[in-house]
Amino acid sequence: MTLDPAIAARLKRNADGLFAAVVQERDSRDVLMVAWMNDEALARTLRTREATYYSRSRGELWIKGATSGNRQRVHSVRLDCDGDTVLLEVDQVGGACHTGDHSCFDADVLLAQQN
Repeated sequence: MTLDPAIAARLKRNADGLFAAVVQERDSRDVLMVAWMNDEALARTLRTREATYYSRSRGELWIKGATSGNRQRVHSVRLDCDGDTVLLEVDQVGGACHTGDHSCFDADVLLAQQN
């Protein structure tokens, strides 16, 4: 799958050809995770509405939940003003974090909200 050239031209990638993807749950607005994408991962996500990322450790594409069942149905994808990050709004089925937690940001609060 190839990415639309008009979209590809707007992306700013790192030296490995990757850009960040911030994943937010559509209903709760919780930030669930941050992952990496390449052009093919974004093209697949846009075409299938299944969140597809690039695994730096495995060196390959992976569809979120393909083995765990904790899938992400993508409702929208937005490009930030710098072109180096995309925001995916998803419906999350199961935990988003590889630990099984709802969010990758559930574990450690470094600064709590002030009342």
